[in-house]
Amino acid sequence: MNNETMIAYFSMEIGLSNDIPTYSGGLGVLAGDTIKSSADLEIPIVAVTLISKKGYFSQDIDSGGRQVEHSVDWDPARFMTRLPRKVKVQIEGRAVYIQAWCYKVRSIAGGEIDVFYLDTDVAENTKEDREITAVLYGGDLQYRLKQEIVLGIGGVRMLRALGFHIKKYHMNEGHASLLTLELLLLHKRDVESVWDENWIWDTDKVKDLCVFTTHTPIEAGHDRFSYDLVQKILGEIIPLKVLKRLGGEHDLNMSHLALNLSNYINGVAKKHGEVSKNLFPGYEIHAITNGVHSFTWTCESFKRLYDKYIPSWANEPELLVRSEIIPDEEVWEAHLHAKNDLVDYVKKITDIKMSPDVFTIGFARRFTSYKRADLIFFNLERFLKICEKGKIQIIYSGKAHPKDTPGKDIIRRIVEIAKTINDNVSVVFIKNYNMEIALKLISGVDIWLNTPLRPREASGTSGMKAAHNGVINFSILDGWWIEGHLEGVTGWSIGPKPVESSLIPVNDATDAEDLYYKLETIILPMYYHDRSQWIRMMKNSISKLAYYFNTNRMMRRYVTEAYLR
Repeated sequence: MNNETMIAYFSMEIGLSNDIPTYSGGLGVLAGDTIKSSADLEIPIVAVTLISKKGYFSQDIDSGGRQVEHSVDWDPARFMTRLPRKVKVQIEGRAVYIQAWCYKVRSIAGGEIDVFYLDTDVAENTKEDREITAVLYGGDLQYRLKQEIVLGIGGVRMLRALGFHIKKYHMNEGHASLLTLELLLLHKRDVESVWDENWIWDTDKVKDLCVFTTHTPIEAGHDRFSYDLVQKILGEIIPLKVLKRLGGEHDLNMSHLALNLSNYINGVAKKHGEVSKNLFPGYEIHAITNGVHSFTWTCESFKRLYDKYIPSWANEPELLVRSEIIPDEEVWEAHLHAKNDLVDYVKKITDIKMSPDVFTIGFARRFTSYKRADLIFFNLERFLKICEKGKIQIIYSGKAHPKDTPGKDIIRRIVEIAKTINDNVSVVFIKNYNMEIALKLISGVDIWLNTPLRPREASGTSGMKAAHNGVINFSILDGWWIEGHLEGVTGWSIGPKPVESSLIPVNDATDAEDLYYKLETIILPMYYHDRSQWIRMMKNSISKLAYYFNTNRMMRRYVTEAYLR
């Protein structure tokens, strides 16, 4: 690969496959899909992330529904090549050495992208420093800051040591924004040629080099570090008063640092762009709606179907707009194949027998309070009465962050409810959610349910994956679904129209009532009594959603709107 004028894509987590557990959820999987589409399109990108040798965590669920976390042991040498070059950064006043592993992402179209995994587990480091890149999102604020020093500052130094000449640095969320400080050091002006010491720091030059994508629509979700901690861990890499001007007066806000040193800033859906402007007034914030990598997130039965009727769809997913030509019976057959695979998998790992003939709801994502995974059980008596009119089964999966007690409580509640209603409704929780389980779920269920509190969902991508497999979305109007939703055509909404651009009071009762009404009066009757209309909506999901909400389209927009600026 030509090392000249490249794009460097920095992300704390990258999800490329089950075998490389360096991701926790949507942010990392999006990063992986971004890289895969860049390989498809032969965009000159390199990616930088952390090795996370102990992964995020492996999840177990005990008999009481409590989440139990275990470390993950995996060997990078099985999948990637360790490079001989090392760089160092200063942490707590001592040199911390960083090595890199290279993993090559190869496209079926022939493109190839290098992903560099930074690793402090080297002999030159202390035992403590060797653990910096061990656990994704592990430890306390001190541990997190050390990881972000390795990612941002260490990442830029590694790329330079490897001979790359970078035209743009793309920060996928604020975790990588310390790279801007390294760029300031690299582009510091000659002190003797200026009369104001603030002019030493060529912020305009750094801005021209940087792109920042924010994914977090609430203030509390952005990393902050006290300046006492910053000076203890990082030292005064640039004068403190300059850092405060760029990163915030009272503490170092990593998103503010990226905002102030990037010429192109974007949210990840149109609505999220509006929310971000409200959250960060005074900044020009664009919107590029996320997508998913079509070939990765299409199950085998639908791949065969698309290969038969829409040749070249894998490299040109926009061709999925032609899915109307596929015969209804073949769409349904492909869906039943995926559904039977899912039902067999559930039986194998849980010993619970589900039926492919029963209407099946899927819900799988990070378990945290705002996602409201248990909203469908808001009025359990009402829900069970609906189930008497048409059989329902539900499959859940997802992890709560080890420190997210409310998220863990929701998992426990769902497991408890499943036990109390199992004579009427089969509810299964599949533990240790990962990319393999995700593909089985998003292709094998009939409805993909999403119930976040608005406007907390920046984008969401699981529903896009479902659409690639003809699965219909039933979701709160937030994130990407505002753009993808056509009521009764591509799926159904839950709750009122999205008019707010900041956080609003919780109204579970209103949203639950709309969910129950549509489930009872529209969705179940159509599924059980109007199969032709149901298949029509499945085909609409493919032709009106999958053709557009993919990372090939997304990356073309990044190239033209962000990288070529």
